[in-house]
Amino acid sequence: MATDTAKKTSRDDWHPAKIKMELHMRGITLSGLAEAHGLTSSSTLSAALTRSYPANERRIAAAIGVHPKVIWPSRYFDDGTRKPQGFRALQCTAADMARNGNVRKAA
Repeated sequence: MATDTAKKTSRDDWHPAKIKMELHMRGITLSGLAEAHGLTSSSTLSAALTRSYPANERRIAAAIGVHPKVIWPSRYFDDGTRKPQGFRALQCTAADMARNGNVRKAA
């Protein structure tokens, strides 16, 4: 018995079902959107619903008619620029701390 639980997104981000509903209300499917952008499969677009894929986030948001930060506010700053993700976020945090003089000292 496999327990396939949905990936958890931020409380502020739209639920994947809402994103699909907004596309459906405009007569768009993820498969159709993928085909329109020359993708061989809609799986990468589907992955953007729960994981960070900037290019596909832009494609989905454009199809709905909003900026990606409206759909995924946890992934964007208020000015619309992307927040660093994964290892890049750790690098940025360390660089900011060093720049501000908040360097951790080894014990």
